[in-house]
Amino acid sequence: MNLKYILTAFVFFMVTTIVVAQKDSLQINTNQDTIVETKKDYKEYNPLAPAKAAFFSAILPGLGQAYNGKYWKIPIAYAGLGVGIYFYLENDKQYDRYRNAYKRRLAGFKDDEFYVNPANPRVSTDALIRAQKFYQRNKEISLLVTAAIYVLNIIDANVDAHLQQFNVSEDLSFKPAVNFDEYSGKTRYGLSLNFNF
Repeated sequence: MNLKYILTAFVFFMVTTIVVAQKDSLQINTNQDTIVETKKDYKEYNPLAPAKAAFFSAILPGLGQAYNGKYWKIPIAYAGLGVGIYFYLENDKQYDRYRNAYKRRLAGFKDDEFYVNPANPRVSTDALIRAQKFYQRNKEISLLVTAAIYVLNIIDANVDAHLQQFNVSEDLSFKPAVNFDEYSGKTRYGLSLNFNF
């Protein structure tokens, strides 16, 4: 009988040892030396990044935006430059038309494109002078607008590179608050500035 109890105890001991010794397959091994790094929503500080972005945009418009990863801004930069150049060329063409007609009239010819018949011009000589001044002014404005868009392209690349390195976190939050006073029935408005450490 003692042997039966000893054998039962031995089997019970072995079964519990096997069950306890089995490794949990769902258990996650964690190493105490592992440091979990949170994803940052800003780039590491690089003091030369804004200067590089501005330099790239100065060489080729839109290249600074590509350097910053803002590819959607490239077509906007080229559209602005293209519109400015188009209006400059169109105003230059019109200026040359009126200028050539004016020169031919000063030379004594009456065969420019603004004459209907030799006795009655469709556009007078004074109107030719006014048209030249008008298109000259528009050419200069178009050139200034194109240069301004080019400079804005450079400034945008520089500022965007600066802001990508700016740490925007939830440690500092600004939330408007509306409080309803239950006793007086009035609504109170306020602002709260919260610092989290």
